[in-house]
Amino acid sequence: MTTRASTTPGKQMLSEQVYTRLRNAIMRGHHAPGDALKPQDLAKEHGVSLAVVREALLQVVGEGLAVRLPNRGFAVPEFSDRRWQEITEARRTLEPMMLRMSIERGDVDWEARVRATHHRLVRAPVYVEGEGEYYSAAWGEAHRSFHRTLLEGCDNAVLLETFDRMWTASELARRWSSHRTPGRDGITEHRRLEEATLERDADTASELLTQHLTLTATALTDCPHGPANHA
Repeated sequence: MTTRASTTPGKQMLSEQVYTRLRNAIMRGHHAPGDALKPQDLAKEHGVSLAVVREALLQVVGEGLAVRLPNRGFAVPEFSDRRWQEITEARRTLEPMMLRMSIERGDVDWEARVRATHHRLVRAPVYVEGEGEYYSAAWGEAHRSFHRTLLEGCDNAVLLETFDRMWTASELARRWSSHRTPGRDGITEHRRLEEATLERDADTASELLTQHLTLTATALTDCPHGPANHA
């Protein structure tokens, strides 16, 4: 009993370290869509046991950054994974409705937060050397903060918790989409979304948000080849 109590924290710490490294590797494009994530190889690479690796892999699966395939182990999801479209359908159903609620209920402080988070998004560096082929961690956090703030005016903790789960689950697809559509004018999309929201134009704002979400999902179905084909 004593041995188990003393080793469990160490194993958990190792698992967290491997999880963080693996998560970052997937987020940065070091593992391509569909790539197998072999526990034996990962254990050797990180110098840890299979048990530690499997625990880390299950965490990554829980975040939607990997899938567990029956009798085939673990892998990075494919572009064609139906789950991406299902998440988008759920977001297109929920988020425009939450935005309408925010526009109806949001106060002046909420308006100020919308302006501030949009300003941070505009100023955040989209790409940072050394962070891989996808957008930077700073831009990713600014992007999440802006979208969440738009919806925080709804003043419903349950809906916001649901948004948080869906945002995390769609993070990998969002990175792939941005890389496959380098000509997309996200700056204008976000600016128009901010303007319509602060003008309290619920119809326009919800329609712009629906279009924004749709474009992200469409990028994963319209391009037959992987992100390596885009400079």
